[in-house]
Amino acid sequence: MAATLCVKLLRKQGWIPLTHSVRHGSKAVTRHRRPMHFLKQKLMAVTKYIPPERGAPPGAYPPQTKPVQEDTALMTVMKRDLKTLFQNYKMIAVAQNNASTSEDMMILKHRFFKHGIAVKFYPNQVMRSFLSASVYSNMAPLFIGPTVMFVSKEPKVKEMLMVLKSSPQMTLLGACIDDTLLSIQGVVNYSKLPSVSVVQGELVSGLTMLTSNTAALLQRHPAHLSALLQQYVRQESPDGSTEAT
Repeated sequence: MAATLCVKLLRKQGWIPLTHSVRHGSKAVTRHRRPMHFLKQKLMAVTKYIPPERGAPPGAYPPQTKPVQEDTALMTVMKRDLKTLFQNYKMIAVAQNNASTSEDMMILKHRFFKHGIAVKFYPNQVMRSFLSASVYSNMAPLFIGPTVMFVSKEPKVKEMLMVLKSSPQMTLLGACIDDTLLSIQGVVNYSKLPSVSVVQGELVSGLTMLTSNTAALLQRHPAHLSALLQQYVRQESPDGSTEAT
């Protein structure tokens, strides 16, 4: 009874449900986002802030210091031998060893021994360490890879080139002759020069010829000598003519 009465009273007074659905219409958009200009996009991209990379904290990595390698006793002995070699030998040539066998090396040593040329082997590390502290530091770039040195107390370039022609395994890289660093072409040009004995003979013969000509002129008649002197003075004068005295 109570429930029926309550329902009747609520209907008469205009009952409103506790929840009801409300349908909203679409809202009018009054502001659109305008696209950025192309030049402004490029400017923004160029001027964009790029934060620096975060570095490692101090002490995360070991210090980048190269340890100083001290010379061993063997390296000290080799450097002493190299110093003596550069002081006593006038020709020191460097060649690249292109996979020559032990038999080829024995034949090459025998051919060089006939001409008084010795074959020397030194590690490149020892050579570069020695050359860096000497006046021959420009030879250091030659010692790369398997190298061989041909040394002699006197410059025997012709004999060395003649032997190397028959040994294709050896490629000449350069040489130090009479304290002068030469390239391959420089070594070839040096081999075409006459020997010291030939140059001395030509010099002596030239001086002897001049002396003999002077003696022959002095032994001739004084009138002939006077005519020659007048002709010489006439040639040396600026106007080309002199008065006879």
